[in-house]
Amino acid sequence: MPAPVNMLKAQLLDGQLQKGLWMGLANGAVAEMAAHAGFDWCLIDAEHGPNDLITIQSQLQAMNGAPAAAVVRVPVAEDWMLKQVLDLGAQTVRIPMIDTAEQAARAGAACKYPPHGVRGVGSALARASGYNAIPDYPTTANDQVCVMVQVESRAAIDNIDAIAGTDGVDVVFIGPADLSADMGYLDQLDAPEVEAAIAHAIARIRAAGKVAGIVLFNPRDFPRYIDKGVGFLGIGSDVTVLGGALRGLAQSV
Repeated sequence: MPAPVNMLKAQLLDGQLQKGLWMGLANGAVAEMAAHAGFDWCLIDAEHGPNDLITIQSQLQAMNGAPAAAVVRVPVAEDWMLKQVLDLGAQTVRIPMIDTAEQAARAGAACKYPPHGVRGVGSALARASGYNAIPDYPTTANDQVCVMVQVESRAAIDNIDAIAGTDGVDVVFIGPADLSADMGYLDQLDAPEVEAAIAHAIARIRAAGKVAGIVLFNPRDFPRYIDKGVGFLGIGSDVTVLGGALRGLAQSV
C-alpha cells in the first residue's frame, strides 16, 4: 500500500488555484471547523502561532478526512523539525526565511528519504504511515511531499531565480510582511517598491515552472494577484476573522 496521494500538491502542479486560511489559534476545534468551511487548504502555523508537536498533531487529527488539505509551517529550516512534522502526517510543509538556493536545497532534502534526501527513517513509529499500517510508506512518500519555501527578504528576491530553480521545491511563497519590513517599509505592504518586488518574484517563480504563493488580507487584492499567476493564495486567518467578528459584535449595541 503506498503513501496517501497529496491532492493539494497534484492540484497545484496542475495549475489549479488553491485558496486557504492561516491558523494561529492552535486549536483542534477551530481547525476542524476551518477544514470544513470551503477552503482548499488550512495552514497550521508553528512559526508565529503557539504550536508545538502535540497541538500540530491534534489539528492534523481534527482535519483528517476533511475537504481542506493540511499545511504545516515550521518555525525554522531545521532538518529535525521537518522530520518530526512529516512523521506526524503532514504532507505539505512550509519553510520560512529561505534566502538562497543552498538553503532551499537543504530544506527540500530534509523532506525526502534517501537517495533523494536526508529525511530520517522512522516511519514504523509514525502517524504518517498509519503507525506502520502502510508498509510501502518509506518507498512512496517522497512523491507525495509538497515542499514550500518562503522568500521574505531583499536577499531572497535577489536570488529568486536560483531559489525557484531548485530541484525539490514545489512552491515558492512570498512573505509580504517580512519582505516589506526588510525593504524599509514596515507595515506598508502596498508601497510601490514592495509591490514591484513581489510582482517581479511572481514572474520569476512562474518562469521557473514553479507555483507562486502569497497571503493577502484585503479581498480587493485577490483578483489582481490571481491575474499575476499566484496559485497558492492565503485569504485570511482564524485570528483576524474571529477577532474582527468579536469586535464587531461588541460594537453592535
